[in-house]
Amino acid sequence: MSKPANIIWYELMTPDPAGAATFYGAVVGWTIASHADPAVGGMDYRMIGRSDGGNAGGVLALNADMLAGGARPLWIGYLEVDDVDAAVDAIKADGGAVQIPATDLPVGRIAMVTDPQGAPFYIMDPIPPLGAPEGTSDVFSMTEPQRIRWNELATSDPDAAVAFYTKHFGWGQEGEMPMGELGAYRFIQRGEVGIGAVMPLMEGMPGSMWSYYIGVDNIDRAHAAVTANGGTITSEPMEIPGGEYALNAIDPQGAHVGFVGPRN
Repeated sequence: MSKPANIIWYELMTPDPAGAATFYGAVVGWTIASHADPAVGGMDYRMIGRSDGGNAGGVLALNADMLAGGARPLWIGYLEVDDVDAAVDAIKADGGAVQIPATDLPVGRIAMVTDPQGAPFYIMDPIPPLGAPEGTSDVFSMTEPQRIRWNELATSDPDAAVAFYTKHFGWGQEGEMPMGELGAYRFIQRGEVGIGAVMPLMEGMPGSMWSYYIGVDNIDRAHAAVTANGGTITSEPMEIPGGEYALNAIDPQGAHVGFVGPRN
């Protein structure tokens, strides 16, 4: 890596994009397109719009064949790399696995992989947008609502996971918060920016996985909107460093998701 990898995109894989549009519109304020984006190719892929006119990510509609092949509702992130094929080879050599081989799309070259503990993510060498060759992604922000604000990895082997991501993606790991008998909540950084944490896999989780926390304007309003729109709260709002609150939920289609914001 020539520089620490940026998480440049987030994607919701779901069998019901219209249902997801209703849910995330009510909870977050997003607008999910009612039709596929023709620029992406022959798949049913829809953009997630923020209130400020930017994109928060995308929605991939899971069809019957995908579901029969083992796909499940899931939020997944895209890590930027300089060379997808070289990154795939390095990940495989260190015990990771390939779920979707390196593929060229109109927006760039991608591959879906898992880390050695089984957590899935994409790697991508993107094609810059027309007219913005030096453009940077703004789908992640530690402070702004309607963006992903925190990336959390729950894993069966935190030590190995930290070693894997620091080696392959140039991230740092400084600082931690004790979680009692569960172990440590270890903070990870991209350069000087805190982007998330690595934690031990908790009882009841299906396996090692990334979870993403979406910024909301008010955590209590979001909590009410989750339950009113068919979601399930899995952990109640908990105060986090800095004075805001975070909660975990499952959306109506079965994807795990987190929300973070103030209580006011």
